[in-house]
Amino acid sequence: MGCCNSTAVKRDWKPLEQRSCTDVPWLIVFALFCIGMVCICVFPIATGAASRLISGYDSYGNTCGKNNSKIEGVPLSGLDMRENKYVFFLDPCNLDLINRKIKSIALCVSKCPAAELMTLSDVKQFALQNGSHLCSYDIPPTRYTSHSDTSTKCPKLPVPPSKSVPLLHRCVPVDIGCYAEFAETFIKFVGDNSVLRRVIAGVLASKEIIMGLCVLALVLSLIMMVVIRYISKVLVWILTVLVVIGSIGGTGVLWWLYADHRKALDKDGLSVFGKEVASDNVTALLVYAIVATVFTVVLLLVMFFMRKRVALTISLFHVAGKVFVDLPLLALQPFWTFICLMLFWIYWITVLLALGTSGTPVKNNSTGVVEYQMAGPLQYLVWYHAVGLIWINEFILAFQQMTIAGAVVTYYFTRNKSQLPATPILSSMARTVRYHLGTLAKGSFIITLVKIPRLILMYIHSQLKGKENACARCMLKACICCLWCLEKCLAYLNQNAYTATAINSTSFCTSARDAFLILVENALRVAAINTVGDFVLFLGKVLIVSCTAFAGVLALNYQRDYTVWVLPLFIVCLFAFLVAHCFLSVFENVVDVLFLCFAVDTKYNDGSPGHEYYMDKALMEFVENSKKMGFYKPADGDGREMKPMARGGTSA
Repeated sequence: MGCCNSTAVKRDWKPLEQRSCTDVPWLIVFALFCIGMVCICVFPIATGAASRLISGYDSYGNTCGKNNSKIEGVPLSGLDMRENKYVFFLDPCNLDLINRKIKSIALCVSKCPAAELMTLSDVKQFALQNGSHLCSYDIPPTRYTSHSDTSTKCPKLPVPPSKSVPLLHRCVPVDIGCYAEFAETFIKFVGDNSVLRRVIAGVLASKEIIMGLCVLALVLSLIMMVVIRYISKVLVWILTVLVVIGSIGGTGVLWWLYADHRKALDKDGLSVFGKEVASDNVTALLVYAIVATVFTVVLLLVMFFMRKRVALTISLFHVAGKVFVDLPLLALQPFWTFICLMLFWIYWITVLLALGTSGTPVKNNSTGVVEYQMAGPLQYLVWYHAVGLIWINEFILAFQQMTIAGAVVTYYFTRNKSQLPATPILSSMARTVRYHLGTLAKGSFIITLVKIPRLILMYIHSQLKGKENACARCMLKACICCLWCLEKCLAYLNQNAYTATAINSTSFCTSARDAFLILVENALRVAAINTVGDFVLFLGKVLIVSCTAFAGVLALNYQRDYTVWVLPLFIVCLFAFLVAHCFLSVFENVVDVLFLCFAVDTKYNDGSPGHEYYMDKALMEFVENSKKMGFYKPADGDGREMKPMARGGTSA
C-alpha cells in the first residue's frame, strides 16, 4: 500500500489493451471504512437515538409515542407516552444561539394547540377537552390555575398556535412573531448599523433585478455550451475579441459612471440619507473601476504573449466539440454527480443529528433536564463521521473524473468510431466499478489527507481571531495557503492519473508517475494546448460574468437614489461564475483528457505505416503544420511501438 516503488521502470503505454483490478488493498480499506460509516449509522438506531430524533423526547428522557424505561435519579422519567406523540416546548422562543438549541422545558403531548391560549384557564380548558396536558406531568389539569409552580412548569403565556411536523413530531409555532425577541435583537443591530441597513435595503429593492440577472447568467452559459459544440473553430477568436472589447468597454463605462455619480454628488438637493447612499455608490464605483483597470491591463498583456498559441487551442477545441457531439451524455455528468452528492449529504446530516441524541442520559443538576452525552471512545464517532464526509465526497468527484476520462479515452483510441459502444459513458462507469474503485479510493484519500489539516487550521484561525499575535496569524494564513496550493496541484495530478489508469489499467501511483513523466516530456511542445484551453474556458467564464455584471450596472443605475450596489452586484457576479463554472467544468475535463491522449499518441507514433496516429484530422493537421513551421519536433523515443488495441477499443 506504499505510494510508489523505489525504482521507476520504463514501460510502454498500452491503451485499452487489457484490464485488471487496480489498487485492491485500497479498495479493501475503503470498503472497511464504509462499513464503519454504516456501523455509525446503525449505532444510533440500535441505541434508540434515531427514534428519539424522529419521534422527539421530553426534558426528562421520555421518548414521545413510546413506553419508556426509568432513568435513575429522574422522577418524571419512565412514563408511558404511547398516546403523547408530539413534543411541546413551554417557551419555544427561548433560544440559545451560541449552543444552537432551545433552552425551554420540553413535554410530550397528545395534541398541539391549534389556537392561541391567552390564560391558564384556557390552558386548563384545552387539557380537559383534548387530553393534552401542556403543563408539567406532576401538575394535574385541575390545578393549572392554582399551583404555585405554574410560572416555571406551565407554558409561557400567551401560548401561540402551533402545528405538528409529521416527520419530526414537534409542535412548531405558526406565527413567526413568536420569535420577537430574536427578531428585535436583529432589527436593533441592523438599525444601529447604517451601512448594513442601506446594503440590505438595496438588496430588497433590487430583488427583481437580481433574479433577472441570475436567469441571464444561466441563459448565457447555455449559449456558451451551444457555441462550444457547433462553432468551436471560431470560438477562440470570438472569445478573444469579445473579452478584449468587453474588458475595455466595461472599464470605460465604470469610469464614466464614477465621474457621473461624482458630479451628481456635488450637486445640492439630496437628503441626508440620499447623500449617504450616493457617497457609498461613488466609493463602490471607484473601487470597481480601479480593479477593472488592473484586470484589463493584465488580461491584455497575457493575451498578447499567447496570441501565437491560439491555433493550438482551435484544433483541440474542435476535437472536444466532436466528443460532445458523439458523447452527448457527457454534459449530464455534473447532474448525476450533484444528485449523488446531495443524497450523501442528506444521509450524512441525518446521521450527524442522530449522533447528537446518542449516548447515555445525564441529568443536569442545575436545571433538572436530561441530556444525552457520549462518553469515552464513542465521542470519536463524530470525528470518524467527519472524515467520512470528506473522503466519500472526494471519492464521488473522482468517480466523475474517471468516468469522463474512460469515455474520452475510448473515443480517442478507437480508430473506427462506428465500433464505439452504444453508450460509452455507461461502459466507462461499468469499467470503473469493475476494475478501478481502489484507484479512486487511494486518489481521493490523498486529497483528504491534505484537506483535513487545512480545514483544522482554518477552524483554529477562526477561533483565535483577535486573540493571536500578528506573527501567529501570518504563519497560520501561510500554512493554509500552502496546503490549498498543494491540494490543487494534487487534484490536477490525480485527474491525469485517472486518465492514465483508464488507458493502461495501472495502479494509482504507477499511473500518476507515468502521467507526470509524459507531461514533463511534452512540456515544451504541447503543454500550451492544455494551458491555452483552460485559459480560453476561463475567458468564457469571465465573459459570462462580465456580461451579467455589465447588465447589472446598467439596470441598477436607474435606482441610484436608494440602492447601494455592493451586495446586489456581488451576488449576481458570484451566481454567474458558479453557473458558468458548472457548465464549462466538464468541457475543461475533456480538454485535459484529450491533451494527455494526444501526448501519448505523439510519443509512440509518427504517422508512418505501422505507426499511424489515433488522433483526429484537426489535430493531425496541426501536427503537420507545426512540423513545417519547425515548432513541432519528433518525440524522443521513436521506434518504441505502441502496441495495438483490442478490437473496438473497448475491451474490459
